[in-house]
Amino acid sequence: MTAYTQVSANRFKTWLIMFLFGSFITFVAFVFARGLGFPTPSALGFTGIALIISGLINFFSYYNSDKIVMAISGAKKIQKKDNPEVFRIVENLSIASGLPSPKIYIINDSAPNAFATGRDPKHAAIAFTSGILDKLNKLELEGVAAHELSHVGNYDTRLMTIVSILVGTIALLADMFIRITWMGGGRDRDNDRGQAGAIFAVIGIILAILSPIIAILIQLAISRKREFLADASGALLTRNPDSLADALLKIAKDKEPLEVANKATAHLYIENPFKNPQKLTGTFANLFNTHPPVEDRIKALRAMQ
Repeated sequence: MTAYTQVSANRFKTWLIMFLFGSFITFVAFVFARGLGFPTPSALGFTGIALIISGLINFFSYYNSDKIVMAISGAKKIQKKDNPEVFRIVENLSIASGLPSPKIYIINDSAPNAFATGRDPKHAAIAFTSGILDKLNKLELEGVAAHELSHVGNYDTRLMTIVSILVGTIALLADMFIRITWMGGGRDRDNDRGQAGAIFAVIGIILAILSPIIAILIQLAISRKREFLADASGALLTRNPDSLADALLKIAKDKEPLEVANKATAHLYIENPFKNPQKLTGTFANLFNTHPPVEDRIKALRAMQ
């Protein structure tokens, strides 16, 4: 499959995963409610209330996602006079793509990397490390900027914000269920819920342990798909897929880890910022990777010639 065909294929697969993710959250909330002894009608009501409360809790995070991520990453906003070349590259690509120019941030770290964030193109921001500005040439930096702008134009930044909220919702529901169960919640209903309720209680405990892991795996799967899509879209924007391929090769070969990166933000970067020399490989192990293998991404880009 070439990078061109990845564009349409990844869109379908990503939204399919999102639909399944939403269904999974609803199912988990319902099982937790039944496990606490609520009858089916009340469990459905509990499910709705739990989802509403979780949504309200995450509302603030959604509208401030760019500021939160930049603060966590130690990124500093710059003006055009601070780095005219980077601003010209981003502005020219923004004009070509029909997008508003995003805010630009710099992370003072010599490891080469970059990411985009923001809930929509009007509130988007791109962060470059000082290392990527020093180690890539102009064409390679243009390829990286086009990749990140493609995340903005494809609404990947919004999508990953929503996915992060869904993952947080799963974790919150699982934590609530464990706490209520641990404190003896639902015991008054033990005599009423019968065998079915007992089964739901057992399933609920299992889900409380496994569902956060499953949610993270879904998040990582979506992240990997969006990287392929952004590679393709970015290459189409610059009409120079080799520049992005060369940039990815340089970034991957650089063995310096990004100090400010953490597990919560790793999936945002153009390439895995941890640089673990013993990176997991294989079909099963790849489920836990934040990015698709860089070799596959470069191969798809080279095929666009």
